[in-house]
Amino acid sequence: MAGNLAPIARLDVASRAAIEILRKENSSYASLDDSVLFALFASRNAIKEAGWKDDANFGVNVGSSRGATGLFEKYHEEFLRSNQSSTLSSPTTTLGNISSWIVQDLGATGPDISHSITCSTALHSILNGIAWLQSGLSDKFLVGGSEAPLTPFTIAQMKALKIYAAADTVAYPCQAMNWDKSRNSMFLGEGAGIACLEKGRTKNAQALITGIGYATETLTHNISISTDADCFQKSMKMALGNTDVKEVDAIVLHAPGTVKGDQAEFNAIKQVFGKHIPAMTTNKWKIGHTFGASGILSLELAMLMMKHQEFIPVPFVKNIAIPKKLNKIIVNAVGFGGNAVSILVELPS
Repeated sequence: MAGNLAPIARLDVASRAAIEILRKENSSYASLDDSVLFALFASRNAIKEAGWKDDANFGVNVGSSRGATGLFEKYHEEFLRSNQSSTLSSPTTTLGNISSWIVQDLGATGPDISHSITCSTALHSILNGIAWLQSGLSDKFLVGGSEAPLTPFTIAQMKALKIYAAADTVAYPCQAMNWDKSRNSMFLGEGAGIACLEKGRTKNAQALITGIGYATETLTHNISISTDADCFQKSMKMALGNTDVKEVDAIVLHAPGTVKGDQAEFNAIKQVFGKHIPAMTTNKWKIGHTFGASGILSLELAMLMMKHQEFIPVPFVKNIAIPKKLNKIIVNAVGFGGNAVSILVELPS
């Protein structure tokens, strides 16, 4: 849909109604930013599905690229008008709000961490969770990302970078993975994604993380990565480890819809996979770019495709060879600063 003459992707009506019910559930929740409420709602559903509801012994690492964007703009506008700050302006806009409120809501007894690593935030949460599990300090970790960036100033910032989709584009404003596009086409969406990580193999596991990779490259520009995305090449190779590239069935690209960003990631994939490029897809043409939550929502797409053994193509990208099986999928994310993360997931055996 279009808002302020810009394409955006809001939560659906049912999800928005559920968030408003949650907001009214507790008087303390009325003053929280949407980014926090999105994370609370998704976390409740995640632990229920994982069977953690009666177990409080888990850690939490849920991050956000921007954090309490809506409240920041609200309180700053109030300050400009009155030269005073509201009492709750500081505690409700700290980034630690997200994981702290999840811990409060769920009664978790493990460590809670919030962070921002721009658009790779959610996948970095997975890296952190795995590190805690591998250290032996925790057996369970709740990880993910949440973002509510559909505010005037945030959209204006993206427009100022000349990367936002045109408002006059009716069908598919985001042309992610359209290698022939001549203009940038990123647009913003909102949402949250949460995953429950456990050490070892469990009977109800929906997927196994069998490889993780990360890299940061030296930037020549504040918002762009190198032509061949050196960071993605390194992160994908690290995630693959000893896995033969022929075994990877698909890749869920970060692909924000920008001309240079999409092409750089594709160049990196060609460098790593050579003649054996897996089927490629992304979800940003449908749900927009959700900044810090985007990586976990891409992971969700990968898991759903494996679960239902159905590859979801990008509708305007032609000549994609549909894989006969979906057992191993790589998920990519990168953000301002060149911080790339790649996660290799597999179907439980």
